[in-house]
Amino acid sequence: MLVDSHCHLDFPDFADDLDAIVARADAAGIGRIVSISTRVRRLASLLAISERFRNVYCSVGTHPHHADEEDGITAGELIDLTQHPRVVALGEAGLDNFYQNGSPEAQERGFRAHIAAARATGLPLVIHTREADDDCGRILEDEMAKGSFRAVLHCYTGGRELAMKAISLGLSISFTGILTFKKSQALRDLAAELPADRIMVETDAPYLAPGKFRGKRNEPSYVVEVAKVLAEARGVSLEEISRQTTANFFRLFSKVPAA
Repeated sequence: MLVDSHCHLDFPDFADDLDAIVARADAAGIGRIVSISTRVRRLASLLAISERFRNVYCSVGTHPHHADEEDGITAGELIDLTQHPRVVALGEAGLDNFYQNGSPEAQERGFRAHIAAARATGLPLVIHTREADDDCGRILEDEMAKGSFRAVLHCYTGGRELAMKAISLGLSISFTGILTFKKSQALRDLAAELPADRIMVETDAPYLAPGKFRGKRNEPSYVVEVAKVLAEARGVSLEEISRQTTANFFRLFSKVPAA
């Protein structure tokens, strides 16, 4: 079994053929899919999808791009929404200094609120961080000092320093199709260095299709290609990387049933 720990099945890209998308993932051996929230106020559409498909679950959170739009959502509100049985994580939340679609202040407030909710519920936080290594590391260290929480840095493209800081804090790192790109040798070198019990795979579909499908819409079944390259980078078999990343997923996303 493999798991797509991060995609966006509620995005319009999948509206016309969602049943086929999920069926292809099932045929490819993708045993669980987590469709990640980008707006708390649109959770209802995610819940409808996760309730429709047996092996699809979701998170609840505000992407940093929408931090101003959903500024002021409290940890308490997030905690309440996690009571739904299909909500298995918080996020994605964090910092994005690349597009700057959300103000830095609102992004940080939202990030810290999501961390507080993760700490209170024990559910993992899915962290988005882009061009924000120093600020992300600072907030993670500051918040971990207040009390431990579980999290994964998704679609990792940051530097080695932030990755190792996250590992030292007990967090995990997840890789997308970017790992398969020709220009991503430094990322593959980092992936080879990380502890085996802290790595996961994802698609971030409909974005970032692996090299084999570059230019096409990404989908959960393509996570197999990410796993293949991760296995090559680490010098292990696809079977071993599938076993390890899936075990890591179920340990972190412990609300998702393993059977």
